[in-house]
Amino acid sequence: MPLVHKAWPIAWLRTLILCLFAAVFSAFGPADNAEADVLLTRYLDKVTPGELVPGADAFGSLHADLPVVPVLQGGERVAWAFLTSDFVETGGYSGKPIHVIVAVDDGAVVRGVNLVKHWEPIVLIGIPEKRIVALMERYKGLDLKAEAVAEGSAHELDIISGATVTIMVIDDSIVRGGLKVSRALGLGDLKPEDSASGPKQVINPDKSEVSDWMTLTGDGSVRRLSLDIGQINDAFARSGDVKAAKRPEPGPGTDTYIDLYGALANVPTIGRTLMGEAEYGNLVTDLKEGENALILAARGRYSYKGSGYVRGGLFDRIQLIQGDLSVRFRDRHQRRLGVIAADGAPEFTEIDIFRIPAESEFDPTKPWRLQLLAQRATGPVDKAFLTFDLGYSIPQHYLKTIAPPVQAQAAEEDNGRALLWKRIWQDRRSDVLILGLMLTVLTGLFFFQKLATIDETVFLWIRMTYLAVTLVWLGWMANAQLSIVNIFAIMGAFVNGFAWDTFLTDPLVFILWFSVAAALIFWGRGAFCGWLCPFGALQELTNRLAKICRVPQWTVPWALHERLWPVKYMIFLGLFGLSLYSIESAEHYAEIEPFKTAIILKFDRAWPYVLFAVGLLAIGLFVERFYCRYLCPLGAALAIPARIRMFDWLKRYRECGSPCQRCARECMVQAIHPEGDINPNECLNCLHCQVLYQHDQKCPVCIKTRVKRQKFRDRNQPISGDPSVA
Repeated sequence: MPLVHKAWPIAWLRTLILCLFAAVFSAFGPADNAEADVLLTRYLDKVTPGELVPGADAFGSLHADLPVVPVLQGGERVAWAFLTSDFVETGGYSGKPIHVIVAVDDGAVVRGVNLVKHWEPIVLIGIPEKRIVALMERYKGLDLKAEAVAEGSAHELDIISGATVTIMVIDDSIVRGGLKVSRALGLGDLKPEDSASGPKQVINPDKSEVSDWMTLTGDGSVRRLSLDIGQINDAFARSGDVKAAKRPEPGPGTDTYIDLYGALANVPTIGRTLMGEAEYGNLVTDLKEGENALILAARGRYSYKGSGYVRGGLFDRIQLIQGDLSVRFRDRHQRRLGVIAADGAPEFTEIDIFRIPAESEFDPTKPWRLQLLAQRATGPVDKAFLTFDLGYSIPQHYLKTIAPPVQAQAAEEDNGRALLWKRIWQDRRSDVLILGLMLTVLTGLFFFQKLATIDETVFLWIRMTYLAVTLVWLGWMANAQLSIVNIFAIMGAFVNGFAWDTFLTDPLVFILWFSVAAALIFWGRGAFCGWLCPFGALQELTNRLAKICRVPQWTVPWALHERLWPVKYMIFLGLFGLSLYSIESAEHYAEIEPFKTAIILKFDRAWPYVLFAVGLLAIGLFVERFYCRYLCPLGAALAIPARIRMFDWLKRYRECGSPCQRCARECMVQAIHPEGDINPNECLNCLHCQVLYQHDQKCPVCIKTRVKRQKFRDRNQPISGDPSVA
């Protein structure tokens, strides 16, 4: 059967229609979706002047050189308003920015704060809005001048239980963004930081002699933060939290709560002394250009790591702060160290190396501090928090002065975004390799489908194993679930200015979309929907278990089935039309996709979302792939361009459909018409029809061939006892 698709005139007509469709989008998109480069202009209408500064009645015009606007009262400026995301990185657990509008007056004092937009799942569905509003109110009166000169934080950090990292991100963005605005505008007599031009200090690589523990702690190479039980109990008592004060740490007051030591491990003398030659050599090899390393060692009953961090998560008890920047460490930044190699070093219960990424812009030659978050349970779920700082300034004898290469600095700034996604890909290279292996296996199955489907049992195990990997690793562990929202983002990028760097920052999603685009040309949408969609895999695996448990399967009558097909296309077109008006509204109504609930958040969400996702899976126990068949807007979106595919790979006999209906009856999504034709819009490329195509116990054509061959062998088989056979 020929592979080349013959309907070229029809295919070209469809291509033309798609081009016209894209042209319509381009014509209408900019009118409604074109947004200024300044994020503040997108969100300023979500807050009134009076909400930021009591008595204010208007906003002025955008500043000519800075993304800030004046807050006016009676025509007089009383503060400047800015969006934190315009000045600092504000990504939270969701991976998306947390947008906060802040008002700062001429004295560099915060007058008001308003959380205008975020995608944090914990805050969206788990924490009452009034608690967030109350938290925002506490920032009124925050003196940024004090924050600029304080060795530690000049204010107490209020934490909401269950959203520790989210609140720390908000706090950090308010303080760092406020300082940048204040320095740029000269508020409160704060001056801009020194320019990078002129002589510069760097770590001297030639100073690398091995020392000992006593020397390093004596000259400040290693700094210490030590708290005993009495000190931590006194600190919580002074905090004013009655519940925390009533739950003191048990034991003598002189017992160690935490004895924490910190140092820069990439300074040659410090690293070689504390880590030993071999470990230091490994560290230097692993560190990329611009990266630094922090070594932490501690003993006592309180851990600076804790036990709550998970794969891909944050160490929420520590953060490194230097001026306006802060660095939070994820598990990919950390590795354990067995022992401190320095002579005279004490025993420690935990020792770790934390890599400081280059994109954090950390300067090892300038002072910094490590902020430790101490927590205490005050109820079944509530906790109280205090922060303590370990200050650090590198001793001058480890530094040397050089003249910086200005041109090289400019080039590095220009390539900053490219370097960022390259580092992300390097950090996730193991995930990229696993996904590459999955795609290679799937491509091999499709190209050699006859060999792959020759044995029904073997192919069933191959498919079930592949779907299990798709669900568990690709979906639940790697969170690489494509969504209709991704398509809206891609279309919006083409309209408003496409940038590869934006899409390259998520390696697995980028690779999946690239593979889907290639698969649409060769096989249609089924390569993704049938094999690489984690929610689709979840539906099929649960239905397979239902069949094992003898749950009755419902066959949708063909007349009803073909009328339900268009529903998903209607949903897609509705969301697409809504996205032309508002991407945010389209993302909201895209919750018809249960992917976020079932895959990304693993059902840890508000009960209406969980009920919806579980309900779809429950229906899928009786009607296989129910959601894929009738409701999935992503499947509909992929089916439209898939019509231009170049090949027909699925083999059919002349007898298929007339009279044989075996493939049509056993197709899991009823993608085969009664007359035997396979509907490429609905086919998920599960290859079950190709198993039947060469099954000599189920396919009538194969059965006839097997019977004829058997008769031929029987006729030509020698008769036992025939004298002619000697």
